Amino acid sequence: MNADGAERVPKEGQVRVGTANFRRVNLALFCAGFITFVTLYDVQPLLPLFAREFSVSPAIASLPLSVATIALAVGMLIAGTLSESLGRRQVMTAALLLTSFLALATYLTSSFTSLLLLRLVQGMVLAGVPSVAMAYLGEEMDAQSIAPAMGLYISGNAMGGMTGRIGSAFLCDYMPWQTAIALIGVISLVLTLVFFRSLPPSTNFVRRPFRIRYLFTSLYQHLHDPGLLCLYALAFLSMGGFVSLYNYIGFRLLGAPYALSQSQVSLIFLVYLLGSFSSGVVGSLINRFGRNFMIRLTLSTMLVGTLLTLGNSLLLIVLGVGIFTCGFFSAHAIASSWVGRRARTARAQASSIYLFSYYLGSSISGTIGGIFWVRGGWNGVAMMITLLILSAFAVAAFLLRLPGEVEST
Repeated sequence: MNADGAERVPKEGQVRVGTANFRRVNLALFCAGFITFVTLYDVQPLLPLFAREFSVSPAIASLPLSVATIALAVGMLIAGTLSESLGRRQVMTAALLLTSFLALATYLTSSFTSLLLLRLVQGMVLAGVPSVAMAYLGEEMDAQSIAPAMGLYISGNAMGGMTGRIGSAFLCDYMPWQTAIALIGVISLVLTLVFFRSLPPSTNFVRRPFRIRYLFTSLYQHLHDPGLLCLYALAFLSMGGFVSLYNYIGFRLLGAPYALSQSQVSLIFLVYLLGSFSSGVVGSLINRFGRNFMIRLTLSTMLVGTLLTLGNSLLLIVLGVGIFTCGFFSAHAIASSWVGRRARTARAQASSIYLFSYYLGSSISGTIGGIFWVRGGWNGVAMMITLLILSAFAVAAFLLRLPGEVEST
């Protein structure tokens, strides 16, 4: 059903669950999500290393991640519209190739400034994947296949993020961080070839000539839809909490009383497997229980996970991070597929704005979290995350009262 309760009739050529094309699309977009997040987040466990090597504060050390995510956010406002003219598959392929080569180029960086510049460009290049992938799924999948496919795509994001974080931390025990990130670039290049060979050409894509006027008229429409605005706010708030948690949990576990090593701390990212699993199954849970119930449940799960991390037991902290991660990836899968169903036109741009909000939250909260860490330790960071989640609850409550969203599945 659509947002108004009317049943959608699949278009000719749309991909359905269980078909060979469904499996090809999922393999390709799993690879795309993996590459995007392995190259975006491979620096996150290295933030304490950057703080030591370059003699900067935790907030400044977070900038290699924050500048990439803010560049990604801004770039996606244009990337979605460019893909309307150049084609979804072409834009994604070019972006994946370029980000792989930029990861390889990290081998040549030697200063904090050069690292920031490279990460800025890499974020801009990566803008050609997330929103375009969401638009591709919205066009090529039938109504019953969008949520499962989106969940599997996001599971690729989770696996990529986990692999980048753990892989770079472990590699840095044996080699310079520049070499570690370059090796991740080699893996990304191989997976880009798998993506290119697997993704079927678009069948429901309608090419539009690039017009600046269309860019702004469609942007106006999206920003005047209260439902989409709520979804954009959910993205900002939930991602802000998620990145803040992972940015600063490493600083906590490296210090007393835990005093873990860099590679030991990186093992906490294994809980991404839980996030990958939860985002992969959330589509079927939406069909069973409805989006209204599931969005409340996932935000509640994030809140419970945050509160558990306040304990002093290492086991309790890891459990809290795992529960939070399941809640976050499930909430993201729900909200991102909701955007594709809610937007009536220019779905790539609607997805771009969603992801702009998502990564803006990452950049702003991920850096501000450093101030909370310096002033209040982990309790300060957890307080900030809790405020973000409570704000997300308020936004979700408003969204679910909008016409057409009550009891919508």
